[in-house]
Amino acid sequence: MRTRSRINLKQEVDGSCWRIHCPVSGDSCIGFPVCASIHAISAEDDFLHCQSTVQSWAASSLADEVKENKHTLQDLLFFLHIPRTGGRTYFYCFLRKLYTSYLECPRSYDKLRFDPSKPNCRLMVTHDDYSLMSKLPKERTSVVTILRNPIDRVFSSYEFSVEVAARFLVHPNLTSAIQMTGKVRSKNAGVSTLDIWPWKYLVPWMREDLFARRDARKHGDFTDIKARNNSYNMEEIVMPLHEFINDAVAHDIIHNGATFQIAGLTNNSCLEESHEVHRCVRQYQSLGEYVLEVAKKRLDSMLYVGLTEEHKESATIFANVVGKQVLSQLQVLSSSFEQTANNKTVRKEHKGSYMACKDLQNSTPSKIKFQ
Repeated sequence: MRTRSRINLKQEVDGSCWRIHCPVSGDSCIGFPVCASIHAISAEDDFLHCQSTVQSWAASSLADEVKENKHTLQDLLFFLHIPRTGGRTYFYCFLRKLYTSYLECPRSYDKLRFDPSKPNCRLMVTHDDYSLMSKLPKERTSVVTILRNPIDRVFSSYEFSVEVAARFLVHPNLTSAIQMTGKVRSKNAGVSTLDIWPWKYLVPWMREDLFARRDARKHGDFTDIKARNNSYNMEEIVMPLHEFINDAVAHDIIHNGATFQIAGLTNNSCLEESHEVHRCVRQYQSLGEYVLEVAKKRLDSMLYVGLTEEHKESATIFANVVGKQVLSQLQVLSSSFEQTANNKTVRKEHKGSYMACKDLQNSTPSKIKFQ
């Protein structure tokens, strides 16, 4: 048997692996074990790095959540809208009736871009995650949200992705759909579904899949299309549900989407350090416990948390906990503007807000009943 002292071994680096070759034949003598051990060390180092990164983030996040008077509405109401929880009902049936457009922060349901003309807005509604709090006056902000059974939320996300993506099938092909969408969005000042997280990722993905399956049908790839009783498994027409939920895209955005959104760790986070924490938690699922603790702590510090499954009871609590305080705040704001108006020092831009508050005082109680 040869020993190290009797042969001249040569080491070569192949990627991250060290391969040791025999001097004459060039065959790898002990290359694989060395390569495997190097990979093992690298993976271990990455886990330790991730563990430290996630623990540090969690400790910092938990320390920031110490908040007094959490049941008192602050100056700014941040509605953290988790997709497919019924949040639009709250927005249009409650918040839009409580807050006038003058008091709504600009660019809701899109990336926040502060508008200098509205420095004192009172309502922020968005699908962006909790990291947005880093751009808001934290001590003067109250957060509300709604949660839903994760399984129901996954079903609903699948159905909505298919519904929106299918609208593009009026176009002859995917290229045409993308080009026409780009032209329409460039001319439209409003917010498109394709601008909003998570649909800006899910809809294009589903749209591409729908066109691919339609093209496959045209080319005869699906020769035996049968009537099916299961609308969630029609692979000739649309991506089946089981493919959707097992895909990496769904794993990243939907499966733990609500937890990541509350923790501020979605792939849409506005904090750079959040993306490394997100990667680490996705890579090493055991680290998810730290994220869950942060999310639970943040829920506990919110002004209101509703449940989609308890819609009526949640809406009633929202009206009593949030609605009454909003009306009280706006009455104070209205009185302040009225006093300023009486002193004849009101500025032009305040007049609209003053009249809006007066209109809200007169109209809201008849539209929303608080029990």
